[in-house]
Amino acid sequence: MKIDILTLFPEMFAPLKTSIIGRAVDGGKLDINIVDIRDYTLDKHNKCDDTPFGGGAGMVMMAQPIASAIEAVDPEHTARRIFLSPRGRTFNQKIVLEYAKKEHLLFLCGHYEGVDQRVIDLYIDEELSIGDFVLTGGEIPAMAVVDAVARYVDGVISADSLDQESFASGMLEYPQYTRPQEFKGLKVPEVLTSGHHAKIEEWRKQKSLEITLKNRPDLIK
Repeated sequence: MKIDILTLFPEMFAPLKTSIIGRAVDGGKLDINIVDIRDYTLDKHNKCDDTPFGGGAGMVMMAQPIASAIEAVDPEHTARRIFLSPRGRTFNQKIVLEYAKKEHLLFLCGHYEGVDQRVIDLYIDEELSIGDFVLTGGEIPAMAVVDAVARYVDGVISADSLDQESFASGMLEYPQYTRPQEFKGLKVPEVLTSGHHAKIEEWRKQKSLEITLKNRPDLIK
């Protein structure tokens, strides 16, 4: 899978070079391209933002640098082009699986008061939000979406891990334990050390249901 991320702050994406995602990139499973929008501005001072027409607080990212960057990295419009925005549809596991089927994704990270609407109208396929709150820019949402989607690319992590995690079955994941068997007076549930796989599976399903009912009852249909 190829992923292009357009941003004014490429240094913010250092986490994508580490851990599981970093290994997937090094192993050729993912091709993540961080694009500095400033490299495409025609302004001699590398300016990429200006005051909004109609007045108002803050600055708005200009259309030209973004448009030029998109045309450079996706000239044939083969990518699903996504603008991270609080006004987009809300990201969830269904969208993760939808994006995971794509061969090419492009993420535009807004900043300041947003981007010129003409860029969205001309170049963007959809707006996407990670929740009902506002951040200083689209960089953190982009990393969250890329991380979630990349896990479903073949070879990034094991299929067993994907099958047993939260939302895979429509409910939240059951509790996990490892050594030592007792920690500060709390013991690992006996069923998990019993070796009885049917009972372990039953316990996990019950705990998954309990946690979902407590924390996300809206997931129970």
